[in-house]
Amino acid sequence: MSEFWLISAPGDKENLQALERMHTVTSKSNLSYNTKFTIPEFKVGTLDSLVGLSDELGKLDAFAESLIKRMAQSVVEVMEDAKGKVQENLLANGADLTSFVTHFEWDMAKYPVKQPLVSVVDTLAKQLAQIETDLKSRTAAYNTLKTNLENLEKKSMGNLFTRTLSDIVSKDDFVLDSEYLITLLVIVPKPSYSQWQKTYESLSDMVVPRSTKLIAEDNEGGLFTVTLFRKVIDDFKTKAKENKFTVREFYYDENEVKREREEMTRLLSDKKQQYVTLPVFAVTPPHTLNRYGLPVNFQAVLLQPHKKSSTKRLREVLNSVFRHLDQVAAASILDASVEIPGLQLSNQDYFPYVYFHIDLSLFD
Repeated sequence: MSEFWLISAPGDKENLQALERMHTVTSKSNLSYNTKFTIPEFKVGTLDSLVGLSDELGKLDAFAESLIKRMAQSVVEVMEDAKGKVQENLLANGADLTSFVTHFEWDMAKYPVKQPLVSVVDTLAKQLAQIETDLKSRTAAYNTLKTNLENLEKKSMGNLFTRTLSDIVSKDDFVLDSEYLITLLVIVPKPSYSQWQKTYESLSDMVVPRSTKLIAEDNEGGLFTVTLFRKVIDDFKTKAKENKFTVREFYYDENEVKREREEMTRLLSDKKQQYVTLPVFAVTPPHTLNRYGLPVNFQAVLLQPHKKSSTKRLREVLNSVFRHLDQVAAASILDASVEIPGLQLSNQDYFPYVYFHIDLSLFD
């Protein structure tokens, strides 16, 4: 499952024993995989400041979740040709999301714990805002790249009258660097192939004999080369048109053909290399301290339910083990009619222990 429960309880002897009982029961019953979740010692300040910080973190959490899902959707759009590999490209610091969460380590360089917790949260908020700005910029750049690529692909998918010829012709198809001779490209309807072969040398004076070659076809006709003297170009075009042969306006420029091919290759490469790294944040100290007070002494544990059907039983085990932390809350879980004084949430959202839900399913 991609669902995790991050819980915390006071770190005194009684509750550490409760955590051990929880681990024993959940392991024996195969309810969840549990790991200790290490959180550094923050400069928490006063309880009053933490109350306001909890509200701010709630808003920040909702914003971060929305941002992460938008980033994940960007990965889906970028990898439209390999959607089966989307999940393996959703990375956090180079690791898959499950590994990142289960082996989470606080980034001391980015978020120094010696600073007040309020400052750490402010840094986090600014970084999320910058990530959103970068995401918008990358999305705009990708959409521009995608449009340019689509335009080039359209050129290569049209008929012989409109499509680009850079991926069809080669240098060997043309007489180049000649003061007198030039090679033209002529579109001939399929039913007229035989007529072309019989008449092209006589459409004008100074046409080089046996100089025609079929180099490409589509459903309607073929693209033939023909070499002639430059001074009869206009006359040849007129006679070709009278015979329903169309001279395609194309003059081979090796640099231009190379540039167009490289542009197509670059766009395809850029499209495949649009990578987005996802930030995942779990911040629990303010919630824990608001519940259990100062001094700072609590233990956090990360639980990964083994299957959806086991979550109800897992919740019952946790409520039983930590019932002593809040008798009213524990009772209210069993009796929905019991109101918790001062709590504005549904009883379903409140437990004797601090609970933080992490869902790595980033697609609705």
